[in-house]
Amino acid sequence: MTGDLVDLAALGPDGEYRTRNREIIKDTAGVPVAELSVVPRLFVNRSIDAQRKLRPLDAAQREAALTRAADAFVSSTIDGLDFDSYVELTCRVSGLPMPAALAGAHTVAESLGTACDAVRPARPSGASREWRDVNTTGGAVWVRRGEVLAVHAPGNAPGVHGLWPQALALGYRVAIRPSRREPFTAHRLIHALRQKGFRAGDALYLPTDHTVAADVIQAADLAMVYGGQDVVDRYRHDPRVLTNGPGRTKILITAECDWRDYVDVIVDSIANLGGMACVNATAVLYEGDAAPLAHAIAERLSTIAALPNTDERAVLPTTSVDAARALADHLAAMAAGAVALLGADQVVADLGDGFAALRPAVHLLATPDPAKLSVELPFPCVWVSPWSRADGIGPLRNSLVLNAITTDDQLVDELVNEPTVTNVYRGRHATHYSAPHIPHEGFLADFLMRNKGFIGG
Repeated sequence: MTGDLVDLAALGPDGEYRTRNREIIKDTAGVPVAELSVVPRLFVNRSIDAQRKLRPLDAAQREAALTRAADAFVSSTIDGLDFDSYVELTCRVSGLPMPAALAGAHTVAESLGTACDAVRPARPSGASREWRDVNTTGGAVWVRRGEVLAVHAPGNAPGVHGLWPQALALGYRVAIRPSRREPFTAHRLIHALRQKGFRAGDALYLPTDHTVAADVIQAADLAMVYGGQDVVDRYRHDPRVLTNGPGRTKILITAECDWRDYVDVIVDSIANLGGMACVNATAVLYEGDAAPLAHAIAERLSTIAALPNTDERAVLPTTSVDAARALADHLAAMAAGAVALLGADQVVADLGDGFAALRPAVHLLATPDPAKLSVELPFPCVWVSPWSRADGIGPLRNSLVLNAITTDDQLVDELVNEPTVTNVYRGRHATHYSAPHIPHEGFLADFLMRNKGFIGG
Protein backbone atom coordinates (compact mmCIF):
# COMPACT_ATOMS: atom_id res chain seq x y z
CA MET A 1 0.00 0.00 0.00
CA THR A 2 1.12 3.60 -0.65
CA GLY A 3 -1.00 5.70 1.64
CA ASP A 4 -4.58 4.69 0.93
CA LEU A 5 -3.71 3.36 -2.54
CA VAL A 6 -2.78 -0.19 -3.43
CA ASP A 7 0.78 -0.25 -4.78
CA LEU A 8 0.91 -2.28 -8.01
CA ALA A 9 4.62 -2.62 -8.71
CA ALA A 10 5.86 -4.07 -11.98
CA LEU A 11 7.15 -7.64 -11.55
CA GLY A 12 10.34 -8.12 -13.52
CA PRO A 13 12.85 -10.99 -13.72
CA ASP A 14 14.70 -9.59 -10.68
CA GLY A 15 11.62 -8.95 -8.55
CA GLU A 16 9.43 -5.92 -7.90
CA TYR A 17 10.19 -2.76 -9.86
CA ARG A 18 8.71 0.63 -9.00
CA THR A 19 8.94 3.39 -11.55
CA ARG A 20 8.69 7.15 -11.38
CA ASN A 21 6.04 6.94 -14.06
CA ARG A 22 2.89 6.00 -12.13
CA GLU A 23 -0.73 5.80 -13.16
CA ILE A 24 -3.63 6.20 -10.77
CA ILE A 25 -6.27 3.47 -11.11
CA LYS A 26 -9.80 4.63 -10.30
CA ASP A 27 -13.01 2.74 -9.67
CA THR A 28 -16.11 3.29 -11.78
CA ALA A 29 -17.16 6.20 -9.54
CA GLY A 30 -13.84 7.94 -10.19
CA VAL A 31 -12.33 7.21 -6.74
CA PRO A 32 -8.56 6.47 -6.81
CA VAL A 33 -7.82 2.97 -5.46
CA ALA A 34 -4.37 1.99 -6.73
CA GLU A 35 -1.12 3.28 -8.14
CA LEU A 36 0.37 1.35 -11.07
CA SER A 37 4.05 1.43 -12.01
CA VAL A 38 4.37 1.92 -15.79
CA VAL A 39 7.54 0.44 -17.26
CA PRO A 40 9.58 1.86 -20.16
CA ARG A 41 10.51 0.17 -23.43
CA LEU A 42 14.06 -0.69 -22.32
CA PHE A 43 12.76 -2.55 -19.25
CA VAL A 44 10.35 -4.55 -21.41
CA ASN A 45 13.04 -5.63 -23.85
CA ARG A 46 15.60 -6.52 -21.19
CA SER A 47 13.05 -8.43 -19.12
CA ILE A 48 11.80 -10.56 -22.00
CA ASP A 49 15.37 -11.20 -23.17
CA ALA A 50 16.10 -12.54 -19.69
CA GLN A 51 13.06 -14.82 -19.91
CA ARG A 52 14.24 -16.28 -23.19
CA LYS A 53 17.58 -17.27 -21.64
CA LEU A 54 15.86 -19.09 -18.79
CA ARG A 55 15.34 -22.81 -19.30
CA PRO A 56 11.85 -24.02 -18.31
CA LEU A 57 11.27 -25.93 -15.11
CA ASP A 58 10.67 -29.61 -15.69
CA ALA A 59 7.06 -30.74 -16.20
CA ALA A 60 6.59 -32.21 -12.72
CA GLN A 61 7.81 -28.99 -11.08
CA ARG A 62 5.48 -26.91 -13.22
CA GLU A 63 2.44 -29.03 -12.39
CA ALA A 64 3.16 -29.00 -8.66
CA ALA A 65 3.75 -25.24 -8.62
CA LEU A 66 0.51 -24.55 -10.51
CA THR A 67 -1.44 -26.67 -8.02
CA ARG A 68 0.08 -24.87 -5.04
CA ALA A 69 -0.50 -21.47 -6.64
CA ALA A 70 -4.19 -22.30 -7.12
CA ASP A 71 -4.61 -22.69 -3.38
CA ALA A 72 -2.53 -19.60 -2.57
CA PHE A 73 -4.54 -17.43 -4.97
CA VAL A 74 -7.69 -18.01 -2.91
CA SER A 75 -6.44 -18.63 0.61
CA SER A 76 -3.41 -16.34 1.07
CA THR A 77 -2.86 -12.67 1.76
CA ILE A 78 -0.82 -11.61 -1.26
CA ASP A 79 0.98 -8.28 -1.46
CA GLY A 80 -1.18 -6.95 1.36
CA LEU A 81 -4.57 -8.09 0.00
CA ASP A 82 -6.60 -11.05 1.17
CA PHE A 83 -8.91 -12.73 -1.34
CA ASP A 84 -12.04 -10.79 -0.39
CA SER A 85 -10.23 -7.43 -0.60
CA TYR A 86 -8.82 -8.36 -3.99
CA VAL A 87 -12.26 -9.34 -5.33
CA GLU A 88 -13.81 -6.12 -4.04
CA LEU A 89 -11.17 -4.01 -5.80
CA THR A 90 -11.63 -6.00 -9.00
CA CYS A 91 -15.37 -5.45 -8.78
CA ARG A 92 -15.05 -1.71 -8.14
CA VAL A 93 -12.58 -1.03 -10.92
CA SER A 94 -13.96 -3.30 -13.67
CA GLY A 95 -17.62 -2.50 -13.09
CA LEU A 96 -18.47 -6.20 -12.94
CA PRO A 97 -21.29 -7.15 -10.59
CA MET A 98 -19.89 -8.69 -7.41
CA PRO A 99 -21.17 -12.26 -8.07
CA ALA A 100 -19.50 -12.25 -11.50
CA ALA A 101 -16.23 -10.86 -10.13
CA LEU A 102 -16.20 -13.50 -7.39
CA ALA A 103 -17.02 -16.31 -9.82
CA GLY A 104 -14.30 -15.11 -12.19
CA ALA A 105 -11.71 -15.06 -9.43
CA HIS A 106 -12.58 -18.62 -8.46
CA THR A 107 -12.35 -19.58 -12.15
CA VAL A 108 -8.75 -18.36 -12.16
CA ALA A 109 -7.87 -20.57 -9.21
CA GLU A 110 -9.65 -23.59 -10.68
CA SER A 111 -7.89 -23.04 -14.00
CA LEU A 112 -4.49 -23.03 -12.32
CA GLY A 113 -5.24 -26.40 -10.77
CA THR A 114 -6.38 -27.87 -14.09
CA ALA A 115 -3.89 -26.16 -16.45
CA CYS A 116 -1.87 -29.30 -17.11
CA ASP A 117 -5.01 -31.37 -17.67
CA ALA A 118 -6.42 -28.68 -19.99
CA VAL A 119 -3.53 -28.86 -22.46
CA ARG A 120 -3.63 -32.65 -22.86
CA PRO A 121 -6.73 -32.85 -25.13
CA ALA A 122 -4.93 -30.64 -27.67
CA ARG A 123 -1.99 -33.02 -28.14
CA PRO A 124 -2.44 -35.26 -31.19
CA SER A 125 -2.80 -38.90 -30.20
CA GLY A 126 0.03 -39.83 -32.54
CA ALA A 127 2.53 -37.37 -31.03
CA SER A 128 4.77 -37.83 -28.00
CA ARG A 129 5.42 -35.12 -25.43
CA GLU A 130 9.11 -36.13 -25.13
CA TRP A 131 11.52 -37.28 -27.83
CA ARG A 132 12.63 -40.08 -25.51
CA ASP A 133 9.18 -41.64 -25.89
CA VAL A 134 9.42 -41.95 -29.69
CA ASN A 135 10.23 -45.48 -30.81
CA THR A 136 13.14 -46.34 -33.09
CA THR A 137 11.00 -46.28 -36.23
CA GLY A 138 10.35 -42.58 -35.68
CA GLY A 139 7.31 -40.43 -35.07
CA ALA A 140 6.14 -37.01 -33.96
CA VAL A 141 7.12 -34.92 -30.95
CA TRP A 142 4.81 -32.19 -29.67
CA VAL A 143 7.02 -29.16 -29.02
CA ARG A 144 6.77 -25.46 -28.29
CA ARG A 145 6.78 -22.95 -31.15
CA GLY A 146 8.80 -20.55 -29.04
CA GLU A 147 9.95 -19.79 -25.51
CA VAL A 148 8.16 -16.58 -24.45
CA LEU A 149 4.45 -15.77 -24.75
CA ALA A 150 3.29 -12.17 -24.36
CA VAL A 151 -0.30 -11.51 -23.28
CA HIS A 152 -2.12 -8.22 -23.73
CA ALA A 153 -4.70 -8.94 -21.06
CA PRO A 154 -8.26 -7.61 -21.22
CA GLY A 155 -10.04 -5.96 -18.31
CA ASN A 156 -13.62 -7.13 -18.73
CA ALA A 157 -13.41 -10.10 -16.32
CA PRO A 158 -10.85 -11.81 -14.07
CA GLY A 159 -11.67 -15.24 -15.50
CA VAL A 160 -9.74 -14.55 -18.71
CA HIS A 161 -6.55 -14.96 -16.68
CA GLY A 162 -7.40 -18.63 -16.30
CA LEU A 163 -6.21 -19.31 -19.85
CA TRP A 164 -2.60 -18.17 -20.09
CA PRO A 165 -1.30 -20.37 -17.23
CA GLN A 166 -1.68 -23.22 -19.73
CA ALA A 167 1.39 -21.73 -21.43
CA LEU A 168 3.32 -22.14 -18.16
CA ALA A 169 2.15 -25.76 -18.03
CA LEU A 170 3.74 -26.27 -21.45
CA GLY A 171 7.06 -24.72 -20.42
CA TYR A 172 6.65 -21.21 -21.80
CA ARG A 173 7.73 -18.15 -19.92
CA VAL A 174 4.96 -15.54 -19.95
CA ALA A 175 4.96 -11.73 -20.00
CA ILE A 176 1.66 -10.09 -19.07
CA ARG A 177 0.73 -6.54 -20.00
CA PRO A 178 -2.25 -5.92 -17.70
CA SER A 179 -5.28 -3.85 -18.52
CA ARG A 180 -5.80 -0.61 -16.62
CA ARG A 181 -9.46 -1.58 -16.42
CA GLU A 182 -8.58 -4.49 -14.15
CA PRO A 183 -4.90 -4.76 -13.17
CA PHE A 184 -5.36 -6.71 -9.94
CA THR A 185 -5.91 -10.31 -11.09
CA ALA A 186 -2.69 -10.65 -13.07
CA HIS A 187 -0.72 -9.02 -10.24
CA ARG A 188 -2.13 -11.40 -7.62
CA LEU A 189 -1.76 -14.41 -9.90
CA ILE A 190 1.89 -13.75 -10.73
CA HIS A 191 2.72 -13.19 -7.06
CA ALA A 192 1.03 -16.53 -6.22
CA LEU A 193 3.00 -18.32 -8.95
CA ARG A 194 6.28 -16.88 -7.67
CA GLN A 195 5.50 -17.77 -4.07
CA LYS A 196 4.69 -21.39 -4.90
CA GLY A 197 7.54 -22.57 -7.11
CA PHE A 198 7.87 -20.54 -10.28
CA ARG A 199 10.88 -18.28 -10.65
CA ALA A 200 10.61 -14.52 -11.14
CA GLY A 201 11.54 -14.93 -14.80
CA ASP A 202 8.78 -17.42 -15.51
CA ALA A 203 5.97 -14.85 -15.32
CA LEU A 204 6.33 -11.07 -15.63
CA TYR A 205 3.90 -8.24 -14.91
CA LEU A 206 4.71 -5.42 -17.32
CA PRO A 207 2.30 -2.45 -17.25
CA THR A 208 3.07 -0.13 -20.15
CA ASP A 209 1.54 2.87 -21.79
CA HIS A 210 0.12 2.60 -25.30
CA THR A 211 3.36 3.70 -26.96
CA VAL A 212 5.20 0.67 -25.55
CA ALA A 213 2.39 -1.90 -25.83
CA ALA A 214 3.49 -3.16 -29.25
CA ASP A 215 7.04 -3.67 -27.95
CA VAL A 216 5.79 -6.35 -25.55
CA ILE A 217 4.44 -8.28 -28.52
CA GLN A 218 7.50 -7.65 -30.67
CA ALA A 219 9.94 -8.78 -27.98
CA ALA A 220 8.20 -12.11 -27.36
CA ASP A 221 8.14 -15.17 -29.62
CA LEU A 222 4.35 -15.44 -29.65
CA ALA A 223 1.58 -13.22 -28.35
CA MET A 224 -2.07 -13.38 -27.36
CA VAL A 225 -4.05 -10.14 -27.59
CA TYR A 226 -7.60 -9.13 -26.74
CA GLY A 227 -9.58 -6.25 -28.12
CA GLY A 228 -12.13 -4.98 -30.59
CA GLN A 229 -12.35 -5.48 -34.33
CA ASP A 230 -9.54 -2.97 -34.82
CA VAL A 231 -7.17 -5.21 -32.85
CA VAL A 232 -8.25 -8.28 -34.81
CA ASP A 233 -7.69 -6.45 -38.11
CA ARG A 234 -4.27 -5.18 -37.01
CA TYR A 235 -2.89 -8.65 -36.29
CA ARG A 236 -5.03 -10.76 -38.62
CA HIS A 237 -2.14 -11.78 -40.87
CA ASP A 238 0.56 -12.14 -38.20
CA PRO A 239 1.09 -15.86 -37.47
CA ARG A 240 2.85 -14.96 -34.23
CA VAL A 241 -0.25 -13.36 -32.73
CA LEU A 242 -3.44 -15.05 -31.52
CA THR A 243 -6.29 -12.55 -31.49
CA ASN A 244 -9.34 -12.67 -29.23
CA GLY A 245 -11.88 -10.18 -30.53
CA PRO A 246 -15.62 -9.55 -30.34
CA GLY A 247 -17.74 -12.60 -29.54
CA ARG A 248 -20.95 -11.79 -31.44
CA THR A 249 -22.42 -14.83 -29.72
CA LYS A 250 -25.85 -15.95 -30.90
CA ILE A 251 -28.74 -18.29 -30.18
CA LEU A 252 -30.83 -19.85 -32.97
CA ILE A 253 -34.19 -21.54 -32.30
CA THR A 254 -35.87 -23.41 -35.12
CA ALA A 255 -39.64 -23.65 -35.52
CA GLU A 256 -40.17 -27.17 -34.17
CA CYS A 257 -38.72 -26.15 -30.77
CA ASP A 258 -40.94 -24.22 -28.35
CA TRP A 259 -38.95 -21.16 -27.32
CA ARG A 260 -40.94 -20.94 -24.08
CA ASP A 261 -39.04 -24.00 -22.85
CA TYR A 262 -35.72 -22.16 -23.27
CA VAL A 263 -36.36 -18.67 -21.89
CA ASP A 264 -34.30 -19.41 -18.78
CA VAL A 265 -31.20 -20.42 -20.73
CA ILE A 266 -31.65 -17.51 -23.16
CA VAL A 267 -31.85 -14.90 -20.39
CA ASP A 268 -28.94 -16.54 -18.54
CA SER A 269 -26.87 -16.42 -21.74
CA ILE A 270 -27.60 -12.71 -22.12
CA ALA A 271 -27.24 -11.44 -18.56
CA ASN A 272 -24.83 -13.71 -16.70
CA LEU A 273 -21.35 -12.24 -16.10
CA GLY A 274 -22.95 -8.82 -16.30
CA GLY A 275 -23.43 -9.25 -20.05
CA MET A 276 -19.81 -8.10 -20.42
CA ALA A 277 -18.19 -11.25 -21.79
CA CYS A 278 -17.58 -12.31 -25.38
CA VAL A 279 -19.60 -15.46 -24.63
CA ASN A 280 -22.74 -13.54 -23.66
CA ALA A 281 -25.50 -13.81 -26.27
CA THR A 282 -25.98 -10.60 -28.22
CA ALA A 283 -28.46 -11.96 -30.77
CA VAL A 284 -31.37 -14.38 -30.63
CA LEU A 285 -32.92 -15.62 -33.90
CA TYR A 286 -36.18 -17.54 -34.16
CA GLU A 287 -37.66 -19.38 -37.12
CA GLY A 288 -41.05 -17.72 -37.07
CA ASP A 289 -42.62 -14.67 -35.47
CA ALA A 290 -39.92 -13.40 -33.11
CA ALA A 291 -42.04 -10.71 -31.44
CA PRO A 292 -43.52 -12.86 -28.63
CA LEU A 293 -40.05 -14.20 -27.84
CA ALA A 294 -38.59 -10.70 -27.79
CA HIS A 295 -41.30 -9.49 -25.43
CA ALA A 296 -40.73 -12.46 -23.12
CA ILE A 297 -36.99 -11.75 -22.99
CA ALA A 298 -37.61 -8.05 -22.32
CA GLU A 299 -40.11 -8.84 -19.56
CA ARG A 300 -37.59 -11.06 -17.78
CA LEU A 301 -34.66 -8.69 -18.17
CA SER A 302 -36.70 -5.68 -17.04
CA THR A 303 -37.07 -7.22 -13.57
CA ILE A 304 -33.33 -7.04 -12.87
CA ALA A 305 -32.73 -4.41 -10.19
CA ALA A 306 -30.21 -1.63 -10.78
CA LEU A 307 -27.86 -1.90 -7.78
CA PRO A 308 -24.32 -0.80 -6.98
CA ASN A 309 -22.15 -3.53 -8.47
CA THR A 310 -20.49 -4.19 -5.11
CA ASP A 311 -23.85 -5.42 -3.78
CA GLU A 312 -23.84 -9.20 -3.50
CA ARG A 313 -27.23 -9.24 -5.27
CA ALA A 314 -25.99 -7.19 -8.24
CA VAL A 315 -26.47 -8.55 -11.76
CA LEU A 316 -25.76 -5.47 -13.86
CA PRO A 317 -22.39 -3.81 -14.52
CA THR A 318 -21.61 -0.24 -13.59
CA THR A 319 -19.53 2.55 -15.08
CA SER A 320 -19.27 6.30 -14.72
CA VAL A 321 -22.41 8.28 -15.55
CA ASP A 322 -20.66 9.94 -18.49
CA ALA A 323 -19.50 6.60 -19.92
CA ALA A 324 -22.97 5.11 -19.42
CA ARG A 325 -24.58 7.98 -21.32
CA ALA A 326 -22.07 7.61 -24.13
CA LEU A 327 -22.92 3.90 -24.41
CA ALA A 328 -26.65 4.70 -24.44
CA ASP A 329 -26.15 7.29 -27.18
CA HIS A 330 -24.15 4.78 -29.23
CA LEU A 331 -26.87 2.16 -28.78
CA ALA A 332 -29.56 4.62 -29.86
CA ALA A 333 -27.66 5.31 -33.08
CA MET A 334 -27.08 1.61 -33.79
CA ALA A 335 -30.73 0.73 -33.07
CA ALA A 336 -32.21 3.05 -35.70
CA GLY A 337 -35.02 1.19 -37.46
CA ALA A 338 -35.41 -1.47 -34.76
CA VAL A 339 -38.31 -1.73 -32.33
CA ALA A 340 -37.08 -0.83 -28.84
CA LEU A 341 -38.66 -3.03 -26.20
CA LEU A 342 -36.05 -1.96 -23.67
CA GLY A 343 -34.44 0.99 -25.43
CA ALA A 344 -31.44 3.24 -25.00
CA ASP A 345 -33.51 5.81 -23.11
CA GLN A 346 -33.76 3.55 -20.06
CA VAL A 347 -30.24 2.04 -20.05
CA VAL A 348 -28.60 4.55 -17.70
CA ALA A 349 -29.58 3.97 -14.07
CA ASP A 350 -27.92 6.80 -12.11
CA LEU A 351 -26.90 5.39 -8.72
CA GLY A 352 -25.44 8.62 -7.40
CA ASP A 353 -21.80 9.36 -6.51
CA GLY A 354 -20.90 9.66 -10.19
CA PHE A 355 -21.63 6.15 -11.38
CA ALA A 356 -24.49 4.29 -13.02
CA ALA A 357 -25.71 0.77 -13.60
CA LEU A 358 -26.40 -0.30 -17.18
CA ARG A 359 -29.90 -1.67 -17.53
CA PRO A 360 -30.58 -4.35 -20.20
CA ALA A 361 -31.58 -3.41 -23.73
CA VAL A 362 -33.76 -5.49 -26.06
CA HIS A 363 -34.51 -4.59 -29.69
CA LEU A 364 -36.68 -6.44 -32.20
CA LEU A 365 -35.56 -6.52 -35.83
CA ALA A 366 -37.79 -7.05 -38.85
CA THR A 367 -35.10 -9.07 -40.65
CA PRO A 368 -31.81 -10.66 -39.52
CA ASP A 369 -29.58 -7.72 -40.38
CA PRO A 370 -25.97 -8.94 -39.86
CA ALA A 371 -24.76 -5.40 -39.12
CA LYS A 372 -27.13 -4.98 -36.18
CA LEU A 373 -26.74 -8.57 -35.00
CA SER A 374 -23.00 -7.87 -34.67
CA VAL A 375 -23.38 -4.85 -32.37
CA GLU A 376 -21.89 -5.98 -29.06
CA LEU A 377 -21.93 -3.74 -25.97
CA PRO A 378 -20.53 -4.33 -22.44
CA PHE A 379 -23.84 -4.93 -20.68
CA PRO A 380 -26.90 -7.14 -21.32
CA CYS A 381 -27.89 -5.96 -24.80
CA VAL A 382 -29.62 -8.28 -27.25
CA TRP A 383 -31.07 -8.12 -30.75
CA VAL A 384 -34.01 -10.45 -31.47
CA SER A 385 -34.85 -11.31 -35.05
CA PRO A 386 -36.93 -13.67 -37.16
CA TRP A 387 -34.96 -16.17 -39.22
CA SER A 388 -35.94 -18.42 -42.10
CA ARG A 389 -34.26 -21.21 -44.04
CA ALA A 390 -34.11 -18.78 -46.96
CA ASP A 391 -31.85 -16.53 -44.86
CA GLY A 392 -29.39 -19.41 -44.58
CA ILE A 393 -26.42 -19.27 -42.25
CA GLY A 394 -25.29 -15.82 -43.41
CA PRO A 395 -26.75 -13.99 -40.37
CA LEU A 396 -25.22 -16.63 -38.08
CA ARG A 397 -21.65 -16.19 -39.24
CA ASN A 398 -18.84 -14.63 -37.18
CA SER A 399 -20.02 -16.12 -33.89
CA LEU A 400 -17.71 -17.16 -31.08
CA VAL A 401 -20.50 -19.36 -29.69
CA LEU A 402 -23.69 -20.31 -31.48
CA ASN A 403 -26.28 -22.21 -29.50
CA ALA A 404 -28.50 -24.10 -31.96
CA ILE A 405 -31.79 -25.09 -30.33
CA THR A 406 -32.95 -27.43 -33.06
CA THR A 407 -33.69 -31.04 -33.93
CA ASP A 408 -32.27 -30.54 -37.43
CA ASP A 409 -29.02 -32.51 -37.64
CA GLN A 410 -28.28 -31.22 -41.13
CA LEU A 411 -28.41 -27.62 -39.88
CA VAL A 412 -26.05 -28.55 -37.07
CA ASP A 413 -23.72 -30.09 -39.67
CA GLU A 414 -23.71 -26.80 -41.58
CA LEU A 415 -22.97 -24.77 -38.47
CA VAL A 416 -20.18 -27.06 -37.28
CA ASN A 417 -18.59 -26.87 -40.72
CA GLU A 418 -18.97 -23.07 -41.04
CA PRO A 419 -15.43 -21.61 -40.62
CA THR A 420 -16.59 -18.36 -39.00
CA VAL A 421 -18.57 -20.11 -36.25
CA THR A 422 -16.02 -20.97 -33.58
CA ASN A 423 -18.08 -23.10 -31.19
CA VAL A 424 -21.47 -24.78 -31.57
CA TYR A 425 -23.58 -25.65 -28.53
CA ARG A 426 -26.81 -27.54 -29.02
CA GLY A 427 -29.85 -27.40 -26.80
CA ARG A 428 -30.14 -26.35 -23.18
CA HIS A 429 -26.63 -24.93 -22.69
CA ALA A 430 -25.87 -21.34 -21.75
CA THR A 431 -23.50 -19.72 -24.21
CA HIS A 432 -21.11 -18.77 -21.40
CA TYR A 433 -20.61 -22.41 -20.32
CA SER A 434 -16.98 -23.48 -20.29
CA ALA A 435 -14.89 -26.46 -19.23
CA PRO A 436 -11.18 -27.33 -19.58
CA HIS A 437 -11.88 -30.00 -22.20
CA ILE A 438 -13.98 -27.66 -24.39
CA PRO A 439 -11.99 -25.28 -26.65
CA HIS A 440 -12.71 -21.56 -26.45
CA GLU A 441 -11.15 -20.21 -29.65
CA GLY A 442 -9.54 -23.55 -30.28
CA PHE A 443 -7.27 -24.91 -27.58
CA LEU A 444 -4.55 -22.43 -26.63
CA ALA A 445 -2.07 -25.27 -27.17
CA ASP A 446 -3.12 -25.42 -30.84
CA PHE A 447 -1.39 -22.04 -31.16
CA LEU A 448 1.51 -22.64 -28.80
CA MET A 449 2.63 -26.07 -30.00
CA ARG A 450 3.63 -27.86 -33.20
CA ASN A 451 4.50 -31.40 -34.29
CA LYS A 452 8.10 -32.14 -35.14
CA GLY A 453 9.34 -35.36 -36.75
CA PHE A 454 11.91 -37.40 -34.83
CA ILE A 455 13.83 -40.63 -35.43
CA GLY A 456 16.25 -41.94 -32.83
CA GLY A 457 19.31 -44.10 -33.30
